[in-house]
Amino acid sequence: MNAVEIEAAISNLAEQPFDAAEFPFAFLAAFGNKDTTLKRLRAGNNNTSDVPGGVLLRYSIHIAVCETGTVANTLRALRASLATAKAKAKFILATDGQTLEAEELGSGETIACDYADFPNQFGFLLPLAGISTIKEIKDNPIDVRATGRLNKLYVELLRENPDWAKDERRADMNHFMARLIFCFFAEDTDIFNGDVLFTRTVDQFSERDGSNIHEVLEIIFRAMNTKIADRADAGFRPWADQFPYVNGGLFSGSTEVPRFTRIARTYLLHAGGLNWKEINPDIFGSMIQAVADDEERGALGMHYTSVPNILKVLNPLFLDDLRTQLAEAGNNERKLLNLRKRMARIRVFDPACGSGNFLVVAYKRMREIEAEINRRRGEPHLGSDMPLTNFRGIELRDFPAEIARLALIIAEFQCDVLYRGQKQALAEFLPLNAENWIVCGNALRLDWLSICPPTGTGVRVVADDLFDTPLDQAEIDFENEGGETYICGNPPYIGATTKAPKGASKEVKERLKKEAEIRKTDLQSIFGKLTNTWGSLDYVSGWLMKAAEYGRQTKAVAAFVSTNSICQGQQVPILWPLIFATGHQIAFAHTSFKWANLAAHNAGVTVVIVGLSTQPSKKRRIYALDRDDNISVKEADYINAYLVPAQDVIVKKRVEPFGELNAMIKGNAPTDGGNLLLNRSEVKTLGLTQQQRQQVVRRFLGSEDAINGKARFCLWLGRTEADALSTNRSIAMRLENVRQMRLESEKKQTQILANTPYLFGEIRQTGREFPIVIPRHSSENREFLPFSLGIEGDIVADSASALYDAPLWNIAIYASRLHLIWIATVCGKIKTDFRYSNTLGWNTFPTPLLTEKNKADLTRCIEDILLAREAHFPATIADLYDPDNMPDNLRHAHERNDEVLERIYIGRRFKNDTERLEKLFDLYIKMTATVAKIKPAIKTKRTKNA
Repeated sequence: MNAVEIEAAISNLAEQPFDAAEFPFAFLAAFGNKDTTLKRLRAGNNNTSDVPGGVLLRYSIHIAVCETGTVANTLRALRASLATAKAKAKFILATDGQTLEAEELGSGETIACDYADFPNQFGFLLPLAGISTIKEIKDNPIDVRATGRLNKLYVELLRENPDWAKDERRADMNHFMARLIFCFFAEDTDIFNGDVLFTRTVDQFSERDGSNIHEVLEIIFRAMNTKIADRADAGFRPWADQFPYVNGGLFSGSTEVPRFTRIARTYLLHAGGLNWKEINPDIFGSMIQAVADDEERGALGMHYTSVPNILKVLNPLFLDDLRTQLAEAGNNERKLLNLRKRMARIRVFDPACGSGNFLVVAYKRMREIEAEINRRRGEPHLGSDMPLTNFRGIELRDFPAEIARLALIIAEFQCDVLYRGQKQALAEFLPLNAENWIVCGNALRLDWLSICPPTGTGVRVVADDLFDTPLDQAEIDFENEGGETYICGNPPYIGATTKAPKGASKEVKERLKKEAEIRKTDLQSIFGKLTNTWGSLDYVSGWLMKAAEYGRQTKAVAAFVSTNSICQGQQVPILWPLIFATGHQIAFAHTSFKWANLAAHNAGVTVVIVGLSTQPSKKRRIYALDRDDNISVKEADYINAYLVPAQDVIVKKRVEPFGELNAMIKGNAPTDGGNLLLNRSEVKTLGLTQQQRQQVVRRFLGSEDAINGKARFCLWLGRTEADALSTNRSIAMRLENVRQMRLESEKKQTQILANTPYLFGEIRQTGREFPIVIPRHSSENREFLPFSLGIEGDIVADSASALYDAPLWNIAIYASRLHLIWIATVCGKIKTDFRYSNTLGWNTFPTPLLTEKNKADLTRCIEDILLAREAHFPATIADLYDPDNMPDNLRHAHERNDEVLERIYIGRRFKNDTERLEKLFDLYIKMTATVAKIKPAIKTKRTKNA
């Protein structure tokens, strides 16, 4: 369940007559607990509560229903309960049906309210559904409640008006919803100069069955699009004349309204009954955009981007600088005035604005600074010098674009009320400005210079591949002459390739295919003339490249939230040389962190933030999260494309590893159509003697086998063994199937392999080695890279790589945090899995010169790891390295290994991953430079010998 669904379920529970016996189970059901869980609790099998009237759900909550007036005492009993502690409950809750109290045991935070009001506290309780509590939702749940009410109304209206769901009418429907949102907000903030004027008018003058609501709304909308002076001739009814003139494009055009049902009318009035005065435009807009999207509606309420995350972009981009200048100005009126003038010319441009959350947060934070300037100058009455037209955006879909503009309007009004007072805010709010500063369109196809033109008379724009129409004088933004432009945003998280989910319908597959083609064309239009390897770039790369070209023309500074894959692996050498060629450098960066939403049990997407500038400061900043989610800041002279404080370098594949590391070799490919591979039961049906089985049947280990402990086998034959077993019908049939499969292949090389059907297609070992199996992919959730020890004779599959007969200290290096961070950076990921590469990851890993004592210490470390694993036999690698259930002795052994290795590198533990990468890149640059110097001498010597 998502936050909106939970709020709706709790609200429904609070509206029902209180049932003491049923309440705990209904409450748990509202937070998404399964019927089977509730059934066991009802039966008493899993209910270990030791408090009268109590229901205890392990790892979740201890609830007790009590006698009237005893809520506080019951809560104390729950807190002191031994069962609460033993079950590791996170919350306790007590109610008598009149009042309700609850406590989060970890933080000690409590709530107390009337029973009927407890739905207003649902944000406090969201962790019960696996949803991280977000302060804005916790403190003020109106945004989630409003989203839920509007969604019900929207769905009901589309059911009654199916034509409005079609593409040609969807824009009308979305525009109608935007009008409703404005009306709800306006009536609760005195903009309509009357208490709940809109909701009350609809209620009084519409039929109970909803049959004439469309007529009432059409009249109201027409009134708000008609100036007061012109209304005498329009013949409006007295109740419509009460509404002010709004215009500004919001009520212009068609005023047609979809038909209502009785249920739709009820939903409309329920939505109007909320207090929209408290709406947060920086939250609400982002959440409400899902209402108008059929595919996103299932994720309703999850599209919330937290303000702290947005500020991770905006603060280093420009807000920190404004605050610094404010602090330096002190009470100097001239400096304060200069800062205010500077801010009035700042433009914030989000070319992937969605419903405008970045723009709204930027506006509100700038208004805070401006209000402080006015306070220090003794001018608190002054209006804002920052026009909304300085906050510009591009959004592909029409409804979010409309909501973005509406969110900015609401933010402006709320700021005016806060800093200038209700009376002044109301006096200047209407009519709305008719200028549209949010453009609906494809940001990768539109000319950004035409949407956010360069400023000032000294601007000179030169045509190029991305901006092929130079602007004339009329298209230059003289109002903000000499001002700054900051580009920011959160473009779509879409990789180079996207596959339809398992079981997807034909229609979904076709739609996804069509969307993929559009994205491909978008990227080709940007990168096609620059490189022929653009096909493996993530979609966000298009925004970064366009921002770099825009900044080259205008000196704008940009910062985007991006999938972290653009700063890892194969995308780095494709994208970043092109960006750097425009004269841009990385001005600041935030290394990988989770960009989470309000989905239950959703860890979110792993992202980075990259700031681009042609004139970065001398000291650049890298922000990173430590293990406790605290932000650390490191100053650097340079930030490279991997977001490491090191020189600009691209890590390239190598054919052999540095130093004394053993070669890591890709596994063996059967190319057999499955005929050389066997499970345990198939081995028995071959009819082989014990001696024959030992000679030709080998354990076959791929990534899945190594991690999950699967048992697979293969036929490992040479010519001699194949001839000796030629009379074995089972084996002969399998070899014939291999031969036929290879002959039918379209590849010439595979057809040639048909001559030796008893051999694997690709052979990279003799079969007499001791292999250490390295899985090709591993979940990013694991804290350590997995490996598996084979025995002599095991065959490694091509889904893995292997170290053959390698000393154990090699594994100590592979299994370290240092190596995992290197792999995550230079090899990248596929979906959420580390993508391990022997040539790009192992062979490039920089290792210092190791003494014999170093090797002995590392060998002891890996022996301890293996002994800890052995102690938990038969647990699989997947079991042992589950981050939530990793055995303490195994974790300790790995941490000891990390400490020993890191002391070899720098004499102590590294402070964080940024410091680890800084050291590794420094070593890599030195080692590659050394190799480059040595190689020519070797070549010359070989030539002479030849």
